[in-house]
Amino acid sequence: MIRWRDFDYWLLVATLALMFTGFAMVYSATRGVEGLERLHIQQIIYGAIGLGAMLALAVIDYRFLEHFIWPIYAFCLLMLVAVLFKGKAIYGAQRWLAFGPITFQPSEPAKIFITIVLAAYFARLGEKVKSFRYVLLSLAIVAAPAILIYLQPDLGTTIVLGVIWLTLAWQAGVELKHLGFLGVVSVLLSPAIWFSLKDYMRKRILVFLNPRLDPGASYNLQQALISLGSGGFFGKGFARGSQSQLQFLRIRHTDFIFSVIGEELGFFGALLILSLLFVVVWRFFTIASRARDKFGSLIATGIGAIILFQVLVNVGMNMGLLPVTGIPLPFLSSGGSALLTFLCGEGLAQSISMRRKKLDFLP
Repeated sequence: MIRWRDFDYWLLVATLALMFTGFAMVYSATRGVEGLERLHIQQIIYGAIGLGAMLALAVIDYRFLEHFIWPIYAFCLLMLVAVLFKGKAIYGAQRWLAFGPITFQPSEPAKIFITIVLAAYFARLGEKVKSFRYVLLSLAIVAAPAILIYLQPDLGTTIVLGVIWLTLAWQAGVELKHLGFLGVVSVLLSPAIWFSLKDYMRKRILVFLNPRLDPGASYNLQQALISLGSGGFFGKGFARGSQSQLQFLRIRHTDFIFSVIGEELGFFGALLILSLLFVVVWRFFTIASRARDKFGSLIATGIGAIILFQVLVNVGMNMGLLPVTGIPLPFLSSGGSALLTFLCGEGLAQSISMRRKKLDFLP
């Protein structure tokens, strides 16, 4: 029996408000740009499909997935391996699989797949979670897809997988001394990690630390800051932003959509969008706290952490507080794979919410 009264309507309303804002902002950011004029239509189509998938997943009992975590894990790895051999390269990165006219980015659903697998793994451990051996095994689970995604190359999503692991490990009760030890190891390995980065990745970090190092490389960040600052309190009006409409701001429909929002809707518009995003995160964590089992609690916590992390990184990047990365703003940035992934994640959260209570049977 499905309890629709336990469906989280606050979460749905906040999500719909963000999605419709995203459709409008993508339209504003791409109108008149050759080859991108219909991008907002594609986003709307993906949104409609995603809402259908969300409702379907809400109806399905999430606990059913716990029996299939290893097939889910194998499918995730298979998709990521396929990207390395058959992937389509866009902007110099091989991250997409093409199915006729449709392109799909497997690293996006990989976030949800790994969250499900890790949630089941930690939920089954019980007191064994205090054993360092099992902590290392959980790291091995996330390391394989993380390496495959890093090779695409996609540093941003690789970091997101690390955040998923850390969040679920903390929530599952991994001892602080084990997390601390792994943190020290990470610091010691940082020189090797630095030299393994692609040149453009290192350059982004160096330019963030010293924008004068390469004014050309910091151009888009400067345009993003100009966009945010010029919006004032109430913005210049929908589709009237000079930096976006005159195309001074590049990749404005994806990485820098928040700058378009700030310029056209102003400080108050941007604040409203951030408020809606944090309502979404709050509802995910509320669902996690009310879940009837650890598996459901960890899934909702993990997906909520993904959304929170991506919001902080994307907004921080737009404001010049963090290096530029390819991490999209949830529900707002253009990208069908990301929008579908977030909506499917929300469907899982709704399934957990609707089954948080045991059913009462009449005698």
